[in-house]
Amino acid sequence: MSSNSENLAMRRIAKLLDENSFMEIGSLVTARSTDFNLGAAQTPSDGVVTGHGLIGGSLVFVYSQDASVLNGTIGEMHARKIAGIYDMAMKMGAPVIGLIDCGGVRLQESVDALGGIGLIYEKEVAASGIVPQICGVFGSCGGGLAVVPALCDFTFVEKEKGRMFVNSPDAIVGNRVEKCDTASADFQSENSGCVDFVGSEDEIMEQIRALIAMLPGNNDGSAYTGKCEDDLNRACSSMAQMKGDPRYLLGELSDSHVFFETKADFAKDMVTGFVQLNGMTVGAVANCSELYDEEGKKTEDLGLALTAKGCSKAAEFIQFCDAFSIPVLSLTNVNGFKNNMCSEKNLAKALARMTYAFSNATCAKVNLITGEAFGSAYVSMNSKPIGADLVYAWTDARIGMMEPALAAKIMYPDADAKETEAKAAEYEKLQSSVVSAAARGYVDRIIEPEDTRKYLVAAFELLYTKHVEEPDKKHGTK
Repeated sequence: MSSNSENLAMRRIAKLLDENSFMEIGSLVTARSTDFNLGAAQTPSDGVVTGHGLIGGSLVFVYSQDASVLNGTIGEMHARKIAGIYDMAMKMGAPVIGLIDCGGVRLQESVDALGGIGLIYEKEVAASGIVPQICGVFGSCGGGLAVVPALCDFTFVEKEKGRMFVNSPDAIVGNRVEKCDTASADFQSENSGCVDFVGSEDEIMEQIRALIAMLPGNNDGSAYTGKCEDDLNRACSSMAQMKGDPRYLLGELSDSHVFFETKADFAKDMVTGFVQLNGMTVGAVANCSELYDEEGKKTEDLGLALTAKGCSKAAEFIQFCDAFSIPVLSLTNVNGFKNNMCSEKNLAKALARMTYAFSNATCAKVNLITGEAFGSAYVSMNSKPIGADLVYAWTDARIGMMEPALAAKIMYPDADAKETEAKAAEYEKLQSSVVSAAARGYVDRIIEPEDTRKYLVAAFELLYTKHVEEPDKKHGTK
């Protein structure tokens, strides 16, 4: 343990890691620059504590910024220490966790400090897809430093003191912090797409520990991260009644009812997060049509349409899962796209990103159709044509081009009401039923909602040894 165990940076590390497991690296490093009276300043550890320890017995590497030393600003040696931790983490195949509390880039060191922040960016990019990267923001994280959590895989922000921004609220034209605090944890969580969880410092530490327990340590790690004490054949009650809110469905089918949601406050119409099935971590992506409170009362109706923000959220999550060979489960209950001017500006690109992510992923992919699956929105949600390994559907699912009544009106524009109704019924039987889709090979099995868990456990166990030879190319362009 470091002799400097009373500072806030060290206390945060102690909260995060298993007791007495932290070993500090570089405790004697200080600022190298002496310009502008820096030589007269005391800079123990150059404002950042670095080292390694254990979470639940698993190795992790940690850096924690010390705001009591030059306001936690990033200088040359400060950055080199963080870069060194990344180098070790990649060699050892263990996650990196950054605890951020920083006044920005150190003014006195100018281009050396800028070189330092660039070095951190470089290491984050190099580590992307090799080891998981997690950060917690407990103080200021502004300007170019905001790129650091954005480059991480998961970001947690302390609700009261956490401040994340590129431009400060008062620097935005037409805005004042009293009008809209764009640096607040809540604003960033709801709007930026960077923040996974907002809470107290203690809650964040618990969340990070829970997340580490569900993730493989590196891209060569196994998706089996724990033991299952739950019944593999457990019936899932009330699934059909709650299919509008996939958070409930995912919690119901997961081992011990544990669902770890990511980016919960952003694009609430798309749900992403992790479940476990027989101890195997599975990434879940599901469009959401209804929101419920803790008492089970509906608070919002979001509809069955895909949105631009939701598609972007899903794409990023799928790419993370694929990088670490974490299987992906999608829950589909969709009938179209959000129809407004704001969404139309971004929807095509965002939908392309999600479609690309699903189709390009070589990890195990299972799609469960819980309700409606209409049009090209259904195709993009991990359907069989774009590469799903297995597709299951509940008995009352409906799959097809569009609602039968609308299809009948388009195909028979001059028909009277009676004929239109008859043609709609015929269309539903031949083109929109789950049985019809299964007969054409687009659905592998029709299941009862209460049997969902046992079928998904079996599906992912079957796909555990899946191997795909990737084409010879540098990378895709989406």
